[in-house]
Amino acid sequence: MLFIRPRFVLDGVEVVYPELFEIPLVHVTIKSYGLMMVVGFLSAVWLIRVLAREITPDPQMIINAALYSLVAGLAGARLFYVVHYFEHFRSRPLAAFAIWEGGLELLGGVLLAITVIFLYLLYHRLPVRRYLDILAIALMLALAFGRIGCFLNGCCYGRPTDLPWGVRFPYGSPAYRSQVSPDPVRGRTEPQLELPPEFFVPAQGAGTVLKPYEDLSPAQRRKVNGGPYRCLPVHPTQLYASANAVLTCGLLWLFWRRSLGSAGKKRLLAAPGSTFALMFIFYGISRFLMEFLRDDNPFTRLDGLTISQNLGIALVVFGAVLMVIFHRMAGRVQKRVQDPFS
Repeated sequence: MLFIRPRFVLDGVEVVYPELFEIPLVHVTIKSYGLMMVVGFLSAVWLIRVLAREITPDPQMIINAALYSLVAGLAGARLFYVVHYFEHFRSRPLAAFAIWEGGLELLGGVLLAITVIFLYLLYHRLPVRRYLDILAIALMLALAFGRIGCFLNGCCYGRPTDLPWGVRFPYGSPAYRSQVSPDPVRGRTEPQLELPPEFFVPAQGAGTVLKPYEDLSPAQRRKVNGGPYRCLPVHPTQLYASANAVLTCGLLWLFWRRSLGSAGKKRLLAAPGSTFALMFIFYGISRFLMEFLRDDNPFTRLDGLTISQNLGIALVVFGAVLMVIFHRMAGRVQKRVQDPFS
């Protein structure tokens, strides 16, 4: 028997599920974020199998590459999280390996997974660009599920908004903790949501932290659940990102289908590998813009942009460079076909 274990409660309704299930006896919890990553991976494998039939009668090699990428993706997601929040691990470096405690960033997993897949394809001398095009489409599908996991986990939250589709996260969630604390880096010298001192308890070392929900009085619970101290509505940036991933997946599929019918023709954005390059461009642009609505990522000290915005710029540049390289490679191949003695 499995038991649902929601961590946060709002108005008596369980709305955030960082931990979905606990397995009895062993007391192992199933994290919502990790589960959605697995669902996304399985969906991507299914899509890879379907699309790979267009270029090979036996898609097993690309399926094997996807399996290797799963391990690499988990390692990369954890590594990116540790680097992103290095200060939390400076005093306890072994905690960086405690992946069961949560703390994964999908972008890091995607980058390392792509690297492993690329090396795998090179090693087995497979048509790298053709396979990377298929993987790009599948990765966007996996990302769509991964961002739903972010929503269930309560991470990657957005800025406060008055829009009718703004969502409220419960007391004690990452978004709530952010709103009741100043954020000088973002120009907030005062909290967005003023809480009385009785909602805080002394922290280990110095400062204060939010009082656990279980220790709140009935009157205090009413105030944080539906009263004046309820979390401010924020942009559901996780769902924005999920919808964007679905849209990007569809656009990449259209470009890929167009490229299949371009054999022997010189078409823009249709060379083998172009779909893969477009993935970096589309994702880099959308991630750069999405950061203006997010309220969680740290800024760099150099240019005032978030770490993810700088990475988004790098991805756009990288995708554009790949696009040029792949088109030149396709041009040389076409020239050799037309004039084999050149």
